This record gives sequence, structure tokens and C-alpha cells, in this order.
Amino acid sequence: MPKEKTTRKTKGTRVERKKKDPNAPKRGLSAYMFFANENREKVREENPGISFGQVGKMLGEKWKALSDSERRPYEEKAAADKKRYEDEKASYNAAADEDEESS
Repeated sequence: MPKEKTTRKTKGTRVERKKKDPNAPKRGLSAYMFFANENREKVREENPGISFGQVGKMLGEKWKALSDSERRPYEEKAAADKKRYEDEKASYNAAADEDEESS
């Protein structure tokens, strides 16, 4: 049975994204990102000449191999960073709402 030809959609209208405010608070890091930031240099030292992608792959493997108790400190850091982000975002939104009302 021959395959049916599919037509590609011609260039359509592009959805414009809202510009990101440079003063907006940075999102909180995940537990994995705290782990990766802490261990990236160690992986590079243990494997000189390794590519960027391979570093990420090795970090992912090490993260998967961690037990729950070994992950706990990173998860606590992530929870604290999430709270920081939520607090900063709340005050940022409150300030933005004030600016809109005064305009």
C-alpha cells in the first residue's frame, strides 16, 4: 500500500512571545541542578577532555544512582529556592500591580 503524500504547512503566522522582564525574579533551581552544579567540576577533573554532552550524561547517571538519603540535601535546597522564588515573585507582582494602578 503506497504512502499518502503529506503536505507541509506553508509559513504561517508566528506567535509572538511576550518579552521577558529582566527585573523578574529567577526561577528556582531543581534538586538535580543543585547536584549538577556541585559535581560538574569533579566530573570534568575525573575525565579530562570529555565533551559537554558527556558531562551531562555522566551527571544524569550519577543522579539516578543516588539513594533517597543522598538526594535529600539537594531536595531541601531546591525547596528553599522554590520558596525564595515564590516570595520574590509575590513581591514583584505586587509592585507591578502598584505600578499599573498608579499609571
